[in-house]
Amino acid sequence: MPTIEPEHYSEIICPVCGSRSHEQMPEDACQIVYACKNCGTVLHPKQGDCCVFCSYGSVPCPPVQRERLR
Repeated sequence: MPTIEPEHYSEIICPVCGSRSHEQMPEDACQIVYACKNCGTVLHPKQGDCCVFCSYGSVPCPPVQRERLR
């Protein structure tokens, strides 16, 4: 059975200004701080999420993607 690789990029959408930024995600870690490139708002994960990609991204982080594939 072929191995499915997780996606490595996600589009973060700032909840303050609505800007979108295409970002590469860390492969084996969760990113817990992200500063919006447009307005400078510092984002942190929402309660229950492990990282900013899981809270504000179009794709969850690679560790969460792998967990969902199990």
